[in-house]
Amino acid sequence: MTITLNPTVEEIRKIIFQLPIQDQIFLKEQLEEKLETLQMMQLAETGFTEWNDPEEDIYNE
Repeated sequence: MTITLNPTVEEIRKIIFQLPIQDQIFLKEQLEEKLETLQMMQLAETGFTEWNDPEEDIYNE
C-alpha cells in the first residue's frame, strides 16, 4: 500500500487495521485523550464569552 501526502480517512483506517491489536489500542487511547482535551478546551471557551466585550478593546489602542 502506498501512503500519499494527504491520505483519506479510508486509507488511514486500512493502515490502522493492519497494525497489531496492541498498536490499535494505543492509537485509540491517544485519539480519545486528544479529543477529550479538545472538547474540554471548547467547553471552557464558552465560560469566557463575557471577556469578548468590544468596549474593552479601548485598552488595546
